[in-house]
Amino acid sequence: MTIHERPFGRYLEDFIVGDVYRHWPGKTITEADDHLFCMITMNHHPLHTNDWFAQQSVQGRNVVVGNLVYSLVLGMSVPDVSGAAIANLEVETLQHKHPTFHGDTIHAETRVLEVKPSSSKPDRGVVTVESKGFNQAGKEVCYFRRRVLVWKRDSAPTRARPYNQDDAWD
Repeated sequence: MTIHERPFGRYLEDFIVGDVYRHWPGKTITEADDHLFCMITMNHHPLHTNDWFAQQSVQGRNVVVGNLVYSLVLGMSVPDVSGAAIANLEVETLQHKHPTFHGDTIHAETRVLEVKPSSSKPDRGVVTVESKGFNQAGKEVCYFRRRVLVWKRDSAPTRARPYNQDDAWD
C-alpha cells in the first residue's frame, strides 16, 4: 500500500526563480458571490449590487468588487505557494487590469521572482512571487506581487492528524 500526502504549499528549497504555477481549478463568480462578499466587507457601492445603477455606468452592467477578484486569485495560489508558509509579509502592488463581471470565470497563475534565505534565522527564507488572474477570454483582470516567509524543509513542523494514522486502515 502506498500512502499519498497531498502537498499544500512549498518549502524554500522547492521554489525556483522563473517557475510558473498554474493554479487549479478556476472559479466562476456568481452574482450571489459578489453580493455576499460586498455585504460581508461593508462595500455597499451600487456598481456591484444595483443593476439599475450599473446599467448607467461606463461598464453598462454590474462589476465584481475588486477585492473579491484579488481574494480569489490569492486563494487559488495558496496550495501551490503559501500553504506551508510561516506568514504572508507584504503585498507590494495590486492592479485591476480589466473589470470582472458576474458570470466570468477566473483562472490564476503565479511566477517565482526571488528566493532569499534569511540572514538572521537559518530555518527560513523569503519568497517573492507575482500572481495574475485571467478571465475566460484570457484578459488579465488582476495582478499582484507579494512576499511570503517560508520554512526550509528540515525545519518545517510536521503534519499531524487528530487520530492514530497507523490504525486508520487496519
